[in-house]
Amino acid sequence: MSQLDHIVIASPDLEALVAEFHTLTGVQPVAGGRHGGQGTANHLVGLGEGRYIELIGPDPSQDEPGQPRPLRVDEVTATTVVGWAVRPDDLDAQVASAREAGYDPGEPNPMDRATPDGHILTWRLTPPRGGLEGTIPFLIDWQDSTHPSVGLPDVTLLSLTLTHPAPDDVRAALGAVDALESVSEIRKGAVSLSVELETPHGLVRIG
Repeated sequence: MSQLDHIVIASPDLEALVAEFHTLTGVQPVAGGRHGGQGTANHLVGLGEGRYIELIGPDPSQDEPGQPRPLRVDEVTATTVVGWAVRPDDLDAQVASAREAGYDPGEPNPMDRATPDGHILTWRLTPPRGGLEGTIPFLIDWQDSTHPSVGLPDVTLLSLTLTHPAPDDVRAALGAVDALESVSEIRKGAVSLSVELETPHGLVRIG
């Protein structure tokens, strides 16, 4: 079984993204930390039930990475919902099951992040770009790390909507990674991801 873990929103300017989110929602994102060698950093907001939003962008304190930054950070020109992750009970078993069902989520790889208080979080994940232009989630296993949602200020997730020219392909791939129940609607059209949030400032739609 897989459950929604987090939704990723990217911007070419992380500081501006954090300020924009605060203005829209009335909730102040919490600094998550730096992705060493990746050229990115993040801020986080909880969604309750062990879920969260990751706001990600370039980290000006790091040198330019030797490869493109993850999660389309180098590609976006404005605030964009770029991807999402689900957390299976058994990452390797879910990867194998998805492959048997005809969808390959990619090979899990280790990653880590230094938190502002100096702790190192470690996890494993399949390629974070996801499948079908990001409409299919990547899979994550936080191993022994404290889940990043712990202690965060929360907003309420009302919906996650995926739009893709081939919605039947999206449904099939979501079924393969056991993520269909995490999605509110799948629409036909140009690729996009969008979320609706209930916040102290009312209903907010991003994407």
